[in-house]
Amino acid sequence: MNKMLLTILSVVVLDAAGTGLVMPILPELLQSVAHTPELGWRFGAFLSLYAALQFLASPILGTLSDFYGRRPVLLASLAGGMIDYAFMACAPGFWWLFLGRAVAGLTAANAAVAAACLADIMPEERRARAFGLLSACFGIGFILGPAIGGVLGTISVRAPFIAAALLVMVNFIVALIVLPETRAVKPGRIDPAAFHPLAPLRWIGTFPALLPLLVLSIILSIVGEVGGTIWVLYGQDKFGWDTATVGLSLAGFGFFHALAQAFVAGPLSERWGERFALIVAIVCDSAAYIAIAFVSRGFIAFLLFPLFCLGGIGQPALLSLMTKRVGADEQGRLQGVLTSLASLASMVAPLAISEIYFASRHVFPGLVWVLGASLYLLCVPVLFAHRRRVAEPPEGAAYRQGEQP
Repeated sequence: MNKMLLTILSVVVLDAAGTGLVMPILPELLQSVAHTPELGWRFGAFLSLYAALQFLASPILGTLSDFYGRRPVLLASLAGGMIDYAFMACAPGFWWLFLGRAVAGLTAANAAVAAACLADIMPEERRARAFGLLSACFGIGFILGPAIGGVLGTISVRAPFIAAALLVMVNFIVALIVLPETRAVKPGRIDPAAFHPLAPLRWIGTFPALLPLLVLSIILSIVGEVGGTIWVLYGQDKFGWDTATVGLSLAGFGFFHALAQAFVAGPLSERWGERFALIVAIVCDSAAYIAIAFVSRGFIAFLLFPLFCLGGIGQPALLSLMTKRVGADEQGRLQGVLTSLASLASMVAPLAISEIYFASRHVFPGLVWVLGASLYLLCVPVLFAHRRRVAEPPEGAAYRQGEQP
């Protein structure tokens, strides 16, 4: 593994650890500053605010990284995350938390820039494996973060956020000192039209072969928001988990996620193709969602982690397919658009998911899991309508002419 790849993956590990640190305790922090045990719309709104601003900012940050390099955009993103965690650690009121979340959303580009860096340095035939490693590193960070955050949360509701701010500061220093630039700076000026809110949609329209893949990406993002929104609440309500157990569950998920991404995602895509990997992921994730909706014992939820994590191998395969359909000079814009679309899902889905969950948790708390699994049915016509595989050119120009995957 070369030094550049190792550095990029290390940044992702630290970033995921910071995110994982705060997840077990976030609902409790919101309850304490809102002075109410019933979060209701506040929880969904807090999650959606970040996604809404990320939706607006990600395509711009992706375009900036294509012109001015990946490194400065990544550093700005890390600085925004550090400010957000500092606000959470010190905020005296609910709306101060929203302000910190807004800063983080406007600068959120860590994952997109890391993926663009990998697309810069990896040949096409090795990208599925590289994106699998990227996702595996996220899992490794998620082993460490939630486990530590769960323990710190038993000491103080603010302690995990202080630790996360310090961790992001370390990540910033590592990136500043060690991370090299992977993208040569473009000469000339950026067209101001690239910053128009509808510019990403116009750009996507020039790549007809991307459209069905983007539909799949949006569906996968929406379904993935179910666990991201209610896992902590679901564990506490249905299984009676405390903060430490929630942290342990997230760490366990991170462990199996890392294994699946490191040893299954890349090899499966290379051996059987990305489309097959997508089908395996959808089947496994659907089974896990249906099962978790009906289990009555917390330890059974832990046994479902392998299924959940096999469900996560679809995103690297899908990402690999999409990077092959645009040119080398547009990888940053692609990652920005993908992050923006995922943010759109994250903007709408948590509000709907949290409302459905709070309305149904006393009758059937597993309803949101069943609804999430049912959304995968929308993937079937897209997957089977585009079965024909063709040889992809080294650049994305042919796909602008409408060649289908």
